[in-house]
Amino acid sequence: MEKGKGKVYLVGAGPGDPRLITVRGQECIRACDVVVYDRLASPRLLKFLKPGAEKVYVGKLPDRHTMKQEEINQLLVDLALQGKTVTRLKGGDPTVFGRVGEEAELLYDNGIEFEIVPGITSAIAVPAYAGIPVTHRDLASSLSIITGHESPDKLDRSIHWDKVTNATGTLIFLMGVAKIGYIADQLIRHGKPPETPVALVRWGTRVEQRTIIGTLQTIEGIVAEANFKPPAVIVVGEVVRQREKLNWYERKPLFATRVMVTRARAQSSDLSDRIEELGGEPCEFPVIETREPANPAVVGAIETALRNADRYDWLIFTSVNGVEYFFGYLKKLGIDIRAFHKARIAAVGPKTAEALERRGLLIDVLPVIFQAEGLLDSLSESMKPGQCALLPRGDLAREVLPRQLEARGLQAVEIDVYETIIAEDQEEETLKLLVDGKVDVITFASSSTVTNLLAVMRRMGIEEPQQVLNGIEIACIGPLTAKTAVEAGLTVTIQPEDATIDALIDAIATARLTSRGITAKEAPEE
Repeated sequence: MEKGKGKVYLVGAGPGDPRLITVRGQECIRACDVVVYDRLASPRLLKFLKPGAEKVYVGKLPDRHTMKQEEINQLLVDLALQGKTVTRLKGGDPTVFGRVGEEAELLYDNGIEFEIVPGITSAIAVPAYAGIPVTHRDLASSLSIITGHESPDKLDRSIHWDKVTNATGTLIFLMGVAKIGYIADQLIRHGKPPETPVALVRWGTRVEQRTIIGTLQTIEGIVAEANFKPPAVIVVGEVVRQREKLNWYERKPLFATRVMVTRARAQSSDLSDRIEELGGEPCEFPVIETREPANPAVVGAIETALRNADRYDWLIFTSVNGVEYFFGYLKKLGIDIRAFHKARIAAVGPKTAEALERRGLLIDVLPVIFQAEGLLDSLSESMKPGQCALLPRGDLAREVLPRQLEARGLQAVEIDVYETIIAEDQEEETLKLLVDGKVDVITFASSSTVTNLLAVMRRMGIEEPQQVLNGIEIACIGPLTAKTAVEAGLTVTIQPEDATIDALIDAIATARLTSRGITAKEAPEE
């Protein structure tokens, strides 16, 4: 790289599903000082940016251009001349109608180092997500990828219809929705049978994916009746018939479902992963975050409690956060977990138990009902009056457990090993999805996520957040969270029997399948 000049990565972001970006593409996002992206590149890829990285949107819409291509080309040069590492994110593959040649050529002319990073082209990926393989041993052994984003006279100059029509088994048209009637007429005129199957897949691989099927003879009317808008991939050929058997993505339980995750960012990955596995799109909007207590008196109480490890008959954990911060303090204070050798261990919830087991500690008591009351029922025969229990918890933990322990003659030592605060790093784009009615389900995993979401929305300019949330499915992890939501003026529509993340996702999936008229038995297994 020439001294003083930056480098530009021209990266294919894939067809829309952010998980379909290449490993190399993700590396380029992590490494850059500034990302230049358009509407066909998933905004969720921006979470890989390093802190402080600049974001520049240059997307194009059918009715307006945010920035002309020539201006984008020059922008990349200007940023690189400032010594910045630039990642240009382009939908699909940058070399397939992505105009990467123009961008790269200007970089070359200005002596700027660049790298082209291929992506998964929408021409292949979008049909696959609609259950249509673009080739098939018995149906199509070749394919053509053709631009349809031109006026009819330009199409006629750039496409030799007489040769294209019968040259390959499958024809893929990109950006041709507005010209679908003309395209169909030309294919029929040059020899394609009118009954040739045609599929249009809009926003393929995304939560908004929609597919319509017809023939060359009928597809224009079907598109008009459905008010089908771009962007979409057009597939012409016998492979379209494979969709009847191979339509795997649109059969997923959470297909076409955008789920807002309000948990702390550090805890949201498990929930987001499950949503994606079931075909939904998670949009993370963390409204809480946890941190070590700032109050010196609280910190002093933690140290005092932990340095008296041999007095405890029980260690009782009620959350994963409690486990993580507890061990963080042990390390900071130089206290060996073996100092608690006298204590038996109880945990509320399987995730809390897993967090302990990862550290080599087996659980003595895990309740069937995953809340404080369930733990007390499970402990009733094991606990004895006079025993002492240490409860490493958060500052917002309920008082039910310590009060009940004391009522049974035990001493409960509570330490607030972490505190919960309102998160500050929400994305405006996610809030806009919520305001525009493009979020289908909101998940609440604790009472604090309910109250904090409303507070964050007010802070971001929404005067009546309950009105915005009206009509959106509200999913609460358990009765206490649901009670908080109802008291806040929300209508809770989904609540699992077990207060666990897995049960919450299963309940959402069942509700969404029911809304589509599909029973759980009919849904594909994950």
